[in-house]
Amino acid sequence: MNNALVLFSGGQDSTVCLAWALEQFETVHTIGFDYGQRHSVELTCRKIVIEKIKAAFPAWGKKIASDTLIDLKSLSAIADTSLTRETEIKFNKNGLPNTFVPGRNLLFFNYAAALAYRLGIKNLVGGMCETDYSGYPDCRDETLKALERAINLGMGEDFKIHTPLMWVDKAKTWDMAKTLGGQPLIDIIVDETHSCYVGDHTTKHSWGFGCGTCPACELREAGFTKYKAA
Repeated sequence: MNNALVLFSGGQDSTVCLAWALEQFETVHTIGFDYGQRHSVELTCRKIVIEKIKAAFPAWGKKIASDTLIDLKSLSAIADTSLTRETEIKFNKNGLPNTFVPGRNLLFFNYAAALAYRLGIKNLVGGMCETDYSGYPDCRDETLKALERAINLGMGEDFKIHTPLMWVDKAKTWDMAKTLGGQPLIDIIVDETHSCYVGDHTTKHSWGFGCGTCPACELREAGFTKYKAA
């Protein structure tokens, strides 16, 4: 079963994970989610990134199969967060930023597994990381190992959840992109991907588009600065 399904948002991390999967597997499918996110521009970016990768890397392009977009807008109806509401981004009393969408990654992998079940795919790939991240509990390695076991028990399957960025900081994520696809992949990430929580895809920086002040932009900029200084 040399195939994979990548959780692909159109952001930096998921783009690097897509490149990683294209190096590892013979056939790669992608899945994205419209959960009523404030930064819905990423849904447009993800299509552009896929086409840019196909054009820049023909060998990878031949491996890219289906892309599926799942409507999960019901999540925004029950999640009171700054990613699903036009509210100020700040930290809650529990120490987590209010950009945390409870259950998001858990739902993403459950839907991905259901699609993988139909397509006969055993490998699920996500860009979760607990090295440089905002403290989201559903990004932790422990969470995803438990989720993998629960999904396999519930579906009677043997899925493998891959998180190639789990122990990689943002600077090394840029390094990984350079190793996988050289400057052409770096250029695609800078010019086409979207990470900004606010949804600013008009303000351009050396590291890409974004407001420059939200947690996602700060992590991306700091990683890029460290990567360029190395």
